[in-house]
Amino acid sequence: MIFRASVLTLYPEMFPGHLGFSLAGKALERGQWSLQTVQIRDMAEDKHRSVDDTPAGGGAGMVLKPDILARAIDSLGQDSRPRLLMSPRGRPLTQSRVRELATGDGVVIVCGRFEGVDQRVIDARNLEEVSVGDYILSGGEPAALTLLDAVVRVLPGVMGNVASGLNESFEHGLLEHPQYTRPQVFEGREIPSVLTSGNHAEIEKWRLQQSLQLTAERRPDLLDDQAVTK
Repeated sequence: MIFRASVLTLYPEMFPGHLGFSLAGKALERGQWSLQTVQIRDMAEDKHRSVDDTPAGGGAGMVLKPDILARAIDSLGQDSRPRLLMSPRGRPLTQSRVRELATGDGVVIVCGRFEGVDQRVIDARNLEEVSVGDYILSGGEPAALTLLDAVVRVLPGVMGNVASGLNESFEHGLLEHPQYTRPQVFEGREIPSVLTSGNHAEIEKWRLQQSLQLTAERRPDLLDDQAVTK
């Protein structure tokens, strides 16, 4: 099964962007996933190809028109893929949601611009609003690239070593432990001796302790949602 990503955007030239390189790019070349872009402006019917209008009730900025965006979504036909709208007011993207998406047929991603998208098309086309962080971007395209990057890398066969994706930050509700490699000594700093001891039980214990400590210091909110057994 090929993971199919369809992106609705006013700037299709922004894709595949960095997804055309490294693991994601090689997987794209091998046909392990596909990327389609739909130019929303192509659905406009007036001579100026207008896609937005002023907010009802007044206010700054412009809003993407529901009829034009609906036509762009409908042009993809009916399938079971979730329809995602990249939005700062959406539910935060998590690693568990990333893995859920990776097990499906693909995604349809709407990239907003301006002040946002008319609520009626969000409701009528069942768009799931997704956020990649508590900050504002110039548009949904960078967020869509981030979401696809997270999903594509965990598709079967994309990473050479499957274990590489199983012991990372957020996979088990904790931040990842520190990593080290040769040389043994760098600018007077040595690799922790436990990591070169050959005692795998002690190594795993050390890594868990480090993960717990880092998570408590930097993301205590992650510990609030689970009971961690040492």
